[in-house]
Amino acid sequence: MLIWSVIVGVAGAFATVLFREGIAHLQILFTGSEGSFVEMARRLPWHTRILLPTAGGFIAGCLLLMARRNAQAAGNKPIHTDYVEAVAIGDGVMPVGKSIWRSVSSLFTIASGGSIGREGPMVQLAALAASLIGRWVHFDPQRLRLLVACGAAAGITSAYNAPIAGAFFVTEIVLGAIVMESFGPIVVASVVANITMREFAGYKPPYEMPVFPPVTGVEVLLFVALGLLCGALAPRFLAMLDVTKAGFGRLKLPLPAKLALGGLVCGVLSVWTPEVWGNGYSVVNSILHSPWTWTALATVLVFKLVATAATVGSGAVGGVFTPTLFMGAVIGCLFGHGMNALWPHGTSAPFAYAMVGMGAFLAGATQAPLMAILMIFEMTLSYQVVLPLMLSCVVAYFVARATGTKSMYEITLLRNREEAERLRLRATQMRELVRPADTVVRADATVQDMTRVFLEYPVKYLYVTDDTGRFLGAVALADITNDLLQKRDTSNKHACDYLKASFDVLTPDMPLAVALQHFMSFQGERLPVIESAQQPRLAGVVYKTSLLDAYQRMNPER
Repeated sequence: MLIWSVIVGVAGAFATVLFREGIAHLQILFTGSEGSFVEMARRLPWHTRILLPTAGGFIAGCLLLMARRNAQAAGNKPIHTDYVEAVAIGDGVMPVGKSIWRSVSSLFTIASGGSIGREGPMVQLAALAASLIGRWVHFDPQRLRLLVACGAAAGITSAYNAPIAGAFFVTEIVLGAIVMESFGPIVVASVVANITMREFAGYKPPYEMPVFPPVTGVEVLLFVALGLLCGALAPRFLAMLDVTKAGFGRLKLPLPAKLALGGLVCGVLSVWTPEVWGNGYSVVNSILHSPWTWTALATVLVFKLVATAATVGSGAVGGVFTPTLFMGAVIGCLFGHGMNALWPHGTSAPFAYAMVGMGAFLAGATQAPLMAILMIFEMTLSYQVVLPLMLSCVVAYFVARATGTKSMYEITLLRNREEAERLRLRATQMRELVRPADTVVRADATVQDMTRVFLEYPVKYLYVTDDTGRFLGAVALADITNDLLQKRDTSNKHACDYLKASFDVLTPDMPLAVALQHFMSFQGERLPVIESAQQPRLAGVVYKTSLLDAYQRMNPER
C-alpha cells in the first residue's frame, strides 16, 4: 500500500500541474498573457471584463451539459462523482467521463475570471487518477477507497504546498478518524506529491507569508475574539452560498444561461473592483505585504462575497476552500484595523490578524480545526503564530458548531449528527423506548378471556396486574396450551393459577446496556417495564427490536 501511495502521490502532482497548465493556456488564449487574474482584469477594457466571464460561464455550462449526457449514457448505476463521497460512503470508484467533463468546465470558469477556487478540480483530478490506478490493479473497495484518499491528499498538498495539512485534511474531513493503517499511506502520498511539485520550474506556494510578530500579554485575548467572530461568520458565509444556489435553481433558465448569468455578475462587479476576479491569491498576498485602508478592505470583501456567491450559486464547478481563506484574511485584517484604532500601541499589525483569520475562518467553515492550524503553520513556518492560531481556530470551531448547521463538506455534518445521536443513545434510558402494554389481564381473568387475548395478539406471555395496576407476573401461552391439549378442566382456573411471579422486568431509569443484558437471558421479543421495585406498577413494554436498533446506531462498527 505504501508503494502504491508513492505512485499516487506522483500522479496527483502531475494531475495538479496539468490543470494549472490548462488555466495558463486558456488565459493566453483569452487575453494574450497569463498570471494574476486581478492584473489581467486591470489590463482589459471594461466591456471585455463583463463579456469574458459571461462567455466563459456559458461555455462551462455547455460542458456541464455534456457531463450530464455522458453520465446518462453510462447507465443509471449510482457512482459518486465527488471524491469525498467516493471515499466516505462509496466504493472508491469515480466516473471517468463525467469527472473530466466537469474539470474542463471548471477550467473555463476559472480561466475567464470566475470567482471560485481552483483547488476543487485539482483535488478531484488527483483523486480520479488514484481511482483509475486502483481499478487497474483490481483493488478491493476498502483499499480502493484508501488509495483515492491518498490521491486527495496529494491534490491538496500540490495546491497549497502543505503536506502535513493535506494529510490531516483527508483524515479529519474525508475519513473522519486518524488510524495509522490509513494515515501512513496518506502521509506518504502527501509528501511525495510535495517533493514532485518542487521539481517543476516556476512552482511556488500560493501565499507568501510575512514574518509573524511576537504576540504577548493580553493581546492573545484579541485572537480569541477574532475566533469568536470568524466562528460566527463562517456558517453565515456558507448559508449565503446555499441561498444563492437555491435562487439560481428556481430560475427557469438552461444551465449554460445560469452560469453565464453568474459570470455576468462577476464581470459587472469587476468594472469597479477587479479584485473579484479569480480565487484571490494575489489579493491576499497584497493584504499580507502592503497596507490597505479599511474602506478598501470592506469594499473588496462585499464585492468578492457577491461575486463568489454568484459564481458558486450558478452551478459552476470549483472549490470554495480558497475563497474561504480570502474571507478569513480580509475579515482578520479589518479586525486588526479596528483593534489598532482602539489600542494603537498594544496590538500587532493588521496583517497578523489576517494570517490568523485565514485559519480561524477555515476552521469554522470546514469544522476541521486541526487541519486549519497545520495549514497556516506550514505556510508561515513560524512558531510565533502557533499560540494565537490555535486559540482562534479552536474557538472558531466550537462557535461555528454551536451556532450554525453548515459545513463546507456535507460528510462533516453527517458525522456530527451521527455522533450526537450516539451520545444521546449512550444516555438513553428505558423510559424513551417504552411502548403501551396491550396484552394485560387481571388476576381473576378466566382461561377463555386469556385465550381470546392470545388469539388477538401473537405473543408468548400475558402480563397480570391487580386492580391498582401493580405488576404481579406473567402467564405463558405454553402453559395454557398444554392444559387445553391435555383436555384438562380449566373452567375454574384463572390467571393467578398460571402466574409466573419471578418474571424478569425492566425499570424506566435502566440504561441501554443493562437492559440488553436482561434480554440476553430472555428468549422473548419484549419485557415489561415497572415504575420501580418499590412501586411495581406496569408502565409498558420494551421490544427487543427497538433496543437492538438503538444499540446498533450507538455502535455502527458492530
